[in-house]
Amino acid sequence: MKKIALIIAIPVLAIVAAVLALVLLVNPNQFKPLIVEQAKNQTGLELVIEGDIRWTFFPSIGFELGKTELKNPQGFNQPNLFKVDKVGVDVSVSPLFSKQLEIGTVNLDGAEFYIETRKDGVTNLDALSQQANAQGDAAAQEAPVESSSTSEQQTTQSPASEWTISLAGISVSNALLDIQDATTGSHTKLYDASLNVSEFAIDAWSKADFAAKGEMNEQSFAAQGSAEFKLAKGFAEYALRNISLDANYKDAANTIDSAKIELETFEFDVPNKLTYAVKGNAAGLALDTKGSASVKIDKAMTKAELSRLVLDATFEGAALPQSPMKVDMTSDITFDLTKSHLTLLLEKLTLNALQFDGNANVTLGEIPKIAFNLHSPNIDLDEFLGLGATSTEAPASSGSNTSGAAAKSDSSQSAPAAKAEQEPDLSALKTLDVTGAIAIDKFKANNAKMQNVKAKFTINRGLVKLSSFTSNLYGGSINASATVDARKSPATYSAVKKIRGVKVQPMLVDVAQNDKLEGTGNIDVNVKGASLTPTGIKKNLVGTIAINFEDGAVNGINVAQLIRENYAKFKGQSLEDQEPVKKTDFSKMTATLKLNKGVVTTDNLHAQSPLLRVRGKGQANYLQETVDFTISTSIVGTLEGQGGKDIDELKDVTIPVNVSGSWAKPKFKLVFDDVLKQKAKKEIDRGLKKLDEKLGEKIKDEKTKDAVNSLIKGLFN
Repeated sequence: MKKIALIIAIPVLAIVAAVLALVLLVNPNQFKPLIVEQAKNQTGLELVIEGDIRWTFFPSIGFELGKTELKNPQGFNQPNLFKVDKVGVDVSVSPLFSKQLEIGTVNLDGAEFYIETRKDGVTNLDALSQQANAQGDAAAQEAPVESSSTSEQQTTQSPASEWTISLAGISVSNALLDIQDATTGSHTKLYDASLNVSEFAIDAWSKADFAAKGEMNEQSFAAQGSAEFKLAKGFAEYALRNISLDANYKDAANTIDSAKIELETFEFDVPNKLTYAVKGNAAGLALDTKGSASVKIDKAMTKAELSRLVLDATFEGAALPQSPMKVDMTSDITFDLTKSHLTLLLEKLTLNALQFDGNANVTLGEIPKIAFNLHSPNIDLDEFLGLGATSTEAPASSGSNTSGAAAKSDSSQSAPAAKAEQEPDLSALKTLDVTGAIAIDKFKANNAKMQNVKAKFTINRGLVKLSSFTSNLYGGSINASATVDARKSPATYSAVKKIRGVKVQPMLVDVAQNDKLEGTGNIDVNVKGASLTPTGIKKNLVGTIAINFEDGAVNGINVAQLIRENYAKFKGQSLEDQEPVKKTDFSKMTATLKLNKGVVTTDNLHAQSPLLRVRGKGQANYLQETVDFTISTSIVGTLEGQGGKDIDELKDVTIPVNVSGSWAKPKFKLVFDDVLKQKAKKEIDRGLKKLDEKLGEKIKDEKTKDAVNSLIKGLFN
């Protein structure tokens, strides 16, 4: 039993003896001037340690510093850059007897850091880098020559100068980071901050784990992550690897549940692989995004490159034209800080069924200068905006109401519609300088189908110019230009459009669900106006539309049949039962429409066919959607070609047909008073001709013959 006790007592006595030797022979306060001196040399700032440095023996051997402060340079609001009430340091015991201070982990609990930027842009951290650079320059100047007296003086300095120090790591917990920037007026506080650095050494890889929570105004956020870093001597260079950051954010309108970034390496002048993922809700949209890129930044930090930037995202929300919306993008981005220039090469961008590719260049300035070239193989704007579903559902909802309910609904909805109709806010256009070009292989909008669409436009401080727009559509082509001046309100606009060789009927069927007109059309449009509200456009639109249709027909009316029916009624006759085609063919039709603030007029409508000659004049009010138009038809051939019996007695007589009423249900009226006058005059002219022939045989004197003719004509007028 005594032997066992002796065996146990020997190591215990050895430990006690070592501790007593440590306490009696090594005074920790002798490190105080060394720590202060090293801090001054490395940072250029004053380090203040209040009270004595004490040994600690639990949970490990080390020493403890009292209240410690690293003073700010002159000219800053806060007195300290850093302060802590207590610092715990773990040390290795045996190296102490060889004058080597091998520090384990420095524990800082409740540390406070104050980072401040003045209005002139100077920060209190600048002193650290300036001191490191000055120290490096001084070392380079003093290295070649060192006198023996200087060396001797250094060896006879304080005993602390004989010691060497190494640091294993740093642990910060319950810390506060206060960041003030007078240049932007921002003030950010981070609390519950923690930092753990292990195996810290110059020119060697060290690992850091960090976490923090923060608030700024009504914003709250938190972040945690880890990284490995390597600092060169003098802190002039650094490298990072295995970087991981996971953050969240919340304000009154947005909640980002998780934003993750991972970077395999971060070194200058070499590609560094980046991955990211974001989940949350922003601006009323639920988002789930992820992606990757290769990041390259030059050592001067003047140029950044993102190669193969991939975005894979899903957005959901009522504000989207389609929800959910799947976004897939692959691009290359380069930003030159010295030129404030960004270059984007868009390899692919898909928004559900829409797909784009192209490039863009942006030069930052007071007004950014943007130039882009965009291409898409196919854009169905109706499907993307959900316009097709809206149009098909509208009749069903209206049909379910009684006429009285429908009228009540219309009256109740008219007032809000009038209030809601206001000029669009185009003020953002005043802040743009954009030059763009767009090419679309297939395009559909308002159910109109186009191919090979090409457009070039500019936006210069509120003035929008569509310099060219070309497209193929319905067997023909369109060429247009336009201008919108948003520098004043309401905005003004002008447009010139030339349509050539377009098949009119399929276009009208697609756009207006109207098949009333057939033929191949050429249309010239030259209009201008003010206001961009639907009603404002109608009220202020002025200009001309010249149409020239060939080889066509007007469906819904058979002018020849209308003439036969009305003429038969006039004569008290009836037509044989038949189902004539409600269609009037023409070989050519031309007109010039004059638009003037809600009313369109024309006085030169002309149409012709082998049997008819048609002239028209009148007006239509497109605010009230009414028409008052008279079509004068002359029969120059046989009517049998229009599916009926011939009426030779009306040949060469001009027959007026009046079209009036609403656009939806127009009324057609044959004006027969004028027809009778023409027919009577025709018969008189025929009788006079015969009489003239007979008189001519008997009366040789021309003066006498003219007098007789005048007398006879006067009897019928």
